[in-house]
Amino acid sequence: MTGIDWADIAATYGTPTYVYDGDWLDEHLRGLRATLHPALEVFFSLKSNPNRGVYDVLRAAGARAEVSSLAELATVRASGTDAADIVFLGPGKSPEEIAACVDAGVYAIIAESFAELDDIEAAARERGVRQRVLLRVNPASSVSGSRLTMGGKPRQFGIDEAQVLAGDARLTSLPHVDVAGIQVYLGTRILDPDVVVRNTEQILDLADRVAATCGIRLDAVDIGGGLGVAYFDGESDFDLTALAKDLNPLIDRFAATHPGTRLLMEAGRYLTALAGTYLMRVRYVKESMGERFAVADGGTHHHMAAVGIGSFVKRNFPMELLSRPADGPLIPWTLTGPLCTPNDTVGKGVRLPELVPGDLIGVRRSGAYGPSASPGLFLSHGYPAEVMVRRGRTYLVRERDTVEDVLRAQRTHPDLSFLTTSNCEEST
Repeated sequence: MTGIDWADIAATYGTPTYVYDGDWLDEHLRGLRATLHPALEVFFSLKSNPNRGVYDVLRAAGARAEVSSLAELATVRASGTDAADIVFLGPGKSPEEIAACVDAGVYAIIAESFAELDDIEAAARERGVRQRVLLRVNPASSVSGSRLTMGGKPRQFGIDEAQVLAGDARLTSLPHVDVAGIQVYLGTRILDPDVVVRNTEQILDLADRVAATCGIRLDAVDIGGGLGVAYFDGESDFDLTALAKDLNPLIDRFAATHPGTRLLMEAGRYLTALAGTYLMRVRYVKESMGERFAVADGGTHHHMAAVGIGSFVKRNFPMELLSRPADGPLIPWTLTGPLCTPNDTVGKGVRLPELVPGDLIGVRRSGAYGPSASPGLFLSHGYPAEVMVRRGRTYLVRERDTVEDVLRAQRTHPDLSFLTTSNCEEST
């Protein structure tokens, strides 16, 4: 993220603020699509960053949409996404979510259980349509190498491979449900390209076995994805060229023998993480028992991932002084926020120059799972502003929560103030 005037952004929009580099988002997605086999369609997982501005940039660069809530579905529809380029997944879908998918005519609902097939059947029957469904299959085994394994063991996600291959009658007997493919997601934060290749090979083989055993078509196979991002010392960014070397021939062979099958790849963190910076301002500095603290206006209520992703040991996201040149020796700092908990530690032992109140600190690689995966209402602070930088201009893509925003949904009733213990005893 070069050429960004951080001081101007802070002065214009305040801090703490998430800042997204729209040019980087655009170029990164186009690079992914150009490097991977053209038969692979990239579906952006809005769960990684549901901001409308972020999605608008990615959609313009060719992304389809993978959504998991009514709000995410409404976001992509409002952005003009064709229904044929939307899939909806997630366990425990509500009747309202299923109905909205059927009403919108989304390309596919990804069913996570046999019971969900019955719910989709009821919604489609009521509307007199037939809804395409992909089965989320939980494989009997998985390939190691994922930071978070999503398959190959007991999970709330999907239907076990053995149960699918047993051929439940609902797979082909429901008149308003068209089971026409599978989805498998084996893991996330994968940094080894060979793991993705082996995952994909396993998924494509499973798709053929499910189609042959259960008698369904393969309109689509969703291979998941899980492409990772390096956050911590000792990690290396994902090598896309190395992935393409072995994945593209595999996709080419499958596409040649399945010319009518769409191949879907989900990408979320990989598309957005490096484009985002969490910008916060130092309020004051102090020393406690020999440890230097910089207390900032931003904290883990906006950036819960900074606590440490999948780790029992605190590991720091990359952090940088952005308001002035980093002159002088680097010394260790503990960066904390405004919350009344010792867990509000954004960085520990972060090597930065001597800090002073007013300095702007950027937590890099923060474009995925930021405010949406954080307890923004802790201490009733609310959520931060979000800003997009595109072609040298800045755009506010989410307003900062005000006190009024935080309190708006709350309700009080005059009677409550009179319900003291004595009142309650008298009324009984």
